[in-house]
Amino acid sequence: MTSPVAPLRIGNASGFYGDRFDALREMLTGGPLDILTGDYLAELTMLILGRDRLKDPGAGYARTFLKQLEECLGLAHERGVRIVTNAGGLNPAGLAEAVRKLADRLGIPVRVAHVEGDDLLARYPGSLAAHAYLGGFGIAACLDAGADVVVTGRVTDAALVTGPAAAHFGWGVDDYDRLAGAVVAGHVLECGTQVTGGNYAFFTEHPAEKLHRPGFPLAEIHEDGSCVITKHPGTGGVVDVGTVTAQLLYETHGARYAGPDVTARLDTVRLGADGPDRVRIDGVRGEAPPPTLKVGLNRLGGFRNEVTFVLTGLDIERKAGLVREQMEAAFRAAKARPRELRWDLARTDHADAPTEETASALLRLVVRDADQDVVGRALGAVAVELALASYPGFHVLTPPGKGAPYGVFDDVYVPHGAVDHVAVLYDGRRVAMAPAHDTLVLDDLPQPALPEPLPDGPTARAPLGLVAGARSGDKGGNANVGVWARTDEAWRWLAHALTVERFRELLPETAGLGVARHVLPNLRALNFVVEGILGEGVAAQHRFDPQAKALGEWLRSRRLDIPEVLL
Repeated sequence: MTSPVAPLRIGNASGFYGDRFDALREMLTGGPLDILTGDYLAELTMLILGRDRLKDPGAGYARTFLKQLEECLGLAHERGVRIVTNAGGLNPAGLAEAVRKLADRLGIPVRVAHVEGDDLLARYPGSLAAHAYLGGFGIAACLDAGADVVVTGRVTDAALVTGPAAAHFGWGVDDYDRLAGAVVAGHVLECGTQVTGGNYAFFTEHPAEKLHRPGFPLAEIHEDGSCVITKHPGTGGVVDVGTVTAQLLYETHGARYAGPDVTARLDTVRLGADGPDRVRIDGVRGEAPPPTLKVGLNRLGGFRNEVTFVLTGLDIERKAGLVREQMEAAFRAAKARPRELRWDLARTDHADAPTEETASALLRLVVRDADQDVVGRALGAVAVELALASYPGFHVLTPPGKGAPYGVFDDVYVPHGAVDHVAVLYDGRRVAMAPAHDTLVLDDLPQPALPEPLPDGPTARAPLGLVAGARSGDKGGNANVGVWARTDEAWRWLAHALTVERFRELLPETAGLGVARHVLPNLRALNFVVEGILGEGVAAQHRFDPQAKALGEWLRSRRLDIPEVLL
């Protein structure tokens, strides 16, 4: 009988490009680890790196990581912690070589490998970046061969965890339940401090000083795919069932969470407290991955500019109407009307306000066009010429600039076999990763049965957020809003009360857009996907909150009739 393999301790030190610089050191010094990951990539990041590469073909990776490593590579080597990161971005080979040069300069014997094959730019002319989302087995091959540092390009965020776990436990490509457990662990870790109390709906229930500087998370992964989410002792923040639930619902869709290695069934996830700042995740089931890989396409969409008019005091709506009519007429007369104009009036004003700022509303005009002059000089001329000829109290927050390029994100799908997923080992050998041999078309699951509704009783008009948490985010042009209840009684009410129709009523901006509701009873949660609310993606800055980060908090602030027994 073989003895069980020891759990794998995987930490995370970055949730995005620009995250806390000293997190790498904090994680290496805060307690024992086997693997330390860093997630630097997002849809917007790929656009930024693509623009970097236009200026310098040798660029395209997260330079911050290299600076962090200069301080911490020796520390990781001393402690035997291996590092896995997607900071390679558009140029993983370039970053791997930079890490080798850094290690040579510091005199640290480090074996560096990288994963490539995700770059499909040649197939999509006109794109600034085109990358397939790869799985974790290329990472596993690099670690199995002895790499100390593994650099990747565009892998899925969860692959930074599934790869090390597959290498440590010897999982095969068809160990779907175990892989799915690691995917869930990876999804929980990927956004760093969002699972240790950051951006948490119920933050007011914890002492403020505890949340000033949340520690970064780690997962203790077991051979069967289960795990415990925790953080280093003595670090700030909190890990509880609520913080883990919030992150599980972040930027997901239905019960099937698809990836290149496995489709994880989020409707099978079980959460339970495992001690202070420890949450156990088990029961996760997995299925074969879908037959295609997602490819993210970033391209330049044109140029964008904006101007914000300040409207103070009385007659706000009429002032807004006057300046809007003047601007539109001036554009027509100049024959330089931008392709797209978007007006938004934010009624931030208060009646009989004690300060000028609180007496003012903001009228925001955003313009887009393929011609930079139309959104730059033309907009500036039209807005500035109204300075003495428009509404009383006319002024703007800042004069319009020359206009800036904006990006557009699209996703397409290709068969697994259309992508050359290659592990480049530390000694230069190249190992091709076979495409998935079994696949399963990604269909929606039947909606599960709802719990018994609460019995009728008195209600009170109150904000939804008194009884439900929420977290929201972006996926291309779509937004997702995860909403969860913390008690069985609240779930019995929420599951019946927050229908798609009620969701639309509470968030009028979703009118006319597709809204899908997915039910996750194990998490006492609902997940809403709002199609097209973000236009062409975050880089296009279609709306006030271009990544839908606060959409869930807006929903929680809305009032509806809630049973008094829940309040």
